[in-house]
Amino acid sequence: MNNNQPTPGRIMQLINGYWATGILGAAASHSLFTHLDAGAETAGQLAARAGISERGAQTLLDGLVSLGLVKLDDGTYRNTEEAATFLVEGRPTCLSTFATLKLAQMGDLAALPEVVRAGGPVADATVEVADNPHWAQVVPAIAGQSVPVATVAAELLGLADAGEISILDVGGGSGIYSAIWLGLNPAARSTQLDWAPINAIARRMVAERGVGDRFTCVDGDFHTTGFGTAAHDVAVYSHIAHQEGPEDNVALFSKLRGALKPGGTLVVCDFIVDDDRGGPPFPLIFAAEMLLKSKQGGTWRRADYQDWLAKAGFEDISFHPTPSPATLVFAR
Repeated sequence: MNNNQPTPGRIMQLINGYWATGILGAAASHSLFTHLDAGAETAGQLAARAGISERGAQTLLDGLVSLGLVKLDDGTYRNTEEAATFLVEGRPTCLSTFATLKLAQMGDLAALPEVVRAGGPVADATVEVADNPHWAQVVPAIAGQSVPVATVAAELLGLADAGEISILDVGGGSGIYSAIWLGLNPAARSTQLDWAPINAIARRMVAERGVGDRFTCVDGDFHTTGFGTAAHDVAVYSHIAHQEGPEDNVALFSKLRGALKPGGTLVVCDFIVDDDRGGPPFPLIFAAEMLLKSKQGGTWRRADYQDWLAKAGFEDISFHPTPSPATLVFAR
């Protein structure tokens, strides 16, 4: 046999990639990672604690071992370090709820061939509206992915020792940036601009971290609501650019520039692709999500951010890797 001949193994894995989403989502929905963390070691023990069949527990464990999320050692199972960090309930970086949310959305991908033909959503896009009840699930579910990124940003900017600073978070969602940064700096104050139902979630989540007394919300649409003038030391624009088109991003960056004090810093976080669109892998594949759900969004290149921020009046622009698939951009 010629070892250089292509084999169907990887193609078969990709064709059946939805199994990974299904196994991870099902395991998260039954709190398997949390039960493993609490001491369950066998399929029987997991089945008893989760209230599921032993056959089902064994099937999920087999799948999780295959995915590299669970280790099997002398007949006992335990979480990998990765699963223990990001899939055990109650931990600030937990993404289990996000996994169950994505499991429920798997059927949406069946529309992708028609969406590709049309160049955007083929049904009315009703997701991005203030009164959509799905925010109650989505906003807390995605907070965990921003914890390590917000922590890295704080370290790079020296926010813990910055003293009495004012932070503006535009489209801040769960308020996770404010929660982490206010926790690091007891003299800082933060304002979040977002829709009222989302701000209600943010107030609760920030209060749970004990810093709600220095957190203020402005209810509104960031496209039309003012940001103030020279009022803030740091502004955040996290995971917003990918849902906006080029013109709106330039307009929003310009408003953010005006909202910053002289010498202030804009912090942008998003899934950013290389200028030749050759990588990185996650931002490239995330573009399909935007095609499905956004009329004008996408995963934008570093050159796009450089151009838009320069047009908005920023002169010092730098890019910084993070422990997640997202990239941080600092603009001054």
